[in-house]
Formats: sequence, C-alpha cells, structure tokens
Amino acid sequence: MEININHELTLRTIAIDDAEAVFALTNNSRENLREWLPWLDFTKELSDTKGYIEGCITGYEAKTSLTLVIIFRNKIVGIAGFNTINNTNKIAVIGYWLDKDAQGHGIMTTTVQALVQYAFDELQLNKVEIRVAVGNTKSRAIPERLHFTTEGTIRAAEWLYDHYVDHVLYGMLASEWK
Repeated sequence: MEININHELTLRTIAIDDAEAVFALTNNSRENLREWLPWLDFTKELSDTKGYIEGCITGYEAKTSLTLVIIFRNKIVGIAGFNTINNTNKIAVIGYWLDKDAQGHGIMTTTVQALVQYAFDELQLNKVEIRVAVGNTKSRAIPERLHFTTEGTIRAAEWLYDHYVDHVLYGMLASEWK
C-alpha cells in the first residue's frame, strides 16, 4: 500500500527490506526518541528491527494495524501509521516518529493529515485518536495544528524506563474532519 502525498513525500507499507534503513534511523535518533518512546532499549540489533517489522506485517495482514515508512526526498525518514485499528468500533490510534535530521519541514503534520484522510475515506472509520505524553510538546503540536479535540488526560498511561508519563488523548471524528 502506498500513499503519494506530494512530489517529495510518500508513505509506504513497511517491509522486511526496510529493516537496515529503519535500524539506522533508530540509531541516528536514539537519544531523541528515547525521551518519549519506550522501545529503544529493546532495539539494539538489526534482528530486533526485523522482528518489529514482522509484527507490523502480521498486524497489516490481520487488518488490526498499519505501519508505514515515511519517505521524504527518496529516503526513509521515519515511521507513522495506525498502532491499532479497532474495526468493531471504527477507531484507529495513530503513532509516529521522525528522524531528528528530518524534523522542522512539516513532514509529520502532512503525514498525519494524510493518515486521517485515509482512515476516513478508505478505511471508513469514525474516529482517529492520537495519544501523546503530556510533556512532548513537539508531538502534541501535530494534533493541535490539525484541530483535533483534546478529550482528556490518561494518568500514568505509559512506563518510560524509570517513570510513568501521563498522556493527552486527542480525537477527531469523521464528521468533524469533512
């Protein structure tokens, strides 16, 4: 599956062949990503990334998740997609991360906008959620920029290495997007 956003930006379903590029990105941005993502200490070798991608492929085949590589100017610069797709309730939860060297170009806002459009138009979902650590202001700016509704705070939502962080829950309904 591929979503061509513009001449510089494309989203494509992750594949095993992407493992080396994704692992290299992880290493390049390890310190930045570790502040807000709990899986960095479990991604130490290429085989860890391959295992992650295999799980992503299984989720895609089961229609319970969709993980895409973000390709900017013909280079993989990050990951975005639906961490979960609840087909019964027609809700998807978006997750994303971007290489530190690719930040500041509007890539992620444009990517999330395309994902929301895809969720409503192609998957016929009713709601898209984004959950972000309260202190992660860069990540929180994306749903706020796209006019998501702040639905509340989930206390102690995620364990980050040695402490819990609260999440802000953002939501967008199909009827609000149009």
